[in-house]
Amino acid sequence: MTSHGSHPVVAREGWVHVGIAIVVAVLVSVIAGWIWALPLWIVVVFVVQFFRDPHRVIPEGAGMVVAPADGRVVALGEADDHYVNRRAQKISIFMNVFSVHSNRSPVGGEIRGVWYHQGSFINAALDKASVANERNAMWIRTEGGEDIICVQVAGLIARRILCYVSKDDRVERGQRYGFIRFGSRVDLYLPVLSDIRVRLGQTVRAGADTVALLPGT
Repeated sequence: MTSHGSHPVVAREGWVHVGIAIVVAVLVSVIAGWIWALPLWIVVVFVVQFFRDPHRVIPEGAGMVVAPADGRVVALGEADDHYVNRRAQKISIFMNVFSVHSNRSPVGGEIRGVWYHQGSFINAALDKASVANERNAMWIRTEGGEDIICVQVAGLIARRILCYVSKDDRVERGQRYGFIRFGSRVDLYLPVLSDIRVRLGQTVRAGADTVALLPGT
């Protein structure tokens, strides 16, 4: 097992939001009392849980593909992968507002491309969100030459997709590479002969749960 637990318990993307929420709650507590401030402290708890970034232990093994996001598997099966023009196995993971929103690389390898597309903000649980919504796609080529596409998709209330890798970078399996604020999804496109290890409706954890094995493993 490999550990990628060097990130703070609260993701850096949320530090400003958490700080503002705490300051406002403290000020209202001092000025008006705890009863008036109670709803604001509830907001603080919500903001902290939304931006939490828990330690994850990454499984090791040849050909393993780990979940790129926390959430529920909402789509599964063969689909057209328009990013590298092929048929592929597609796994879509929906993150609600209570999910961890840090995104992790499903495999290790070289970043061959990163593409950002503007779009709409419909419900990310719907399959048409894959092509209609704002999204950011990352193309990884593994050491074995397999092409993996990982797409961050904005949701109904998501308005910020963050991706911290660029073309020619190298990533490790389970490495934190991005963040999506509020409800959203991540689509994973794998070689069509991959062995899928999840089912529709299953809840998975980013970096910790294996969702597929690549061909030949």
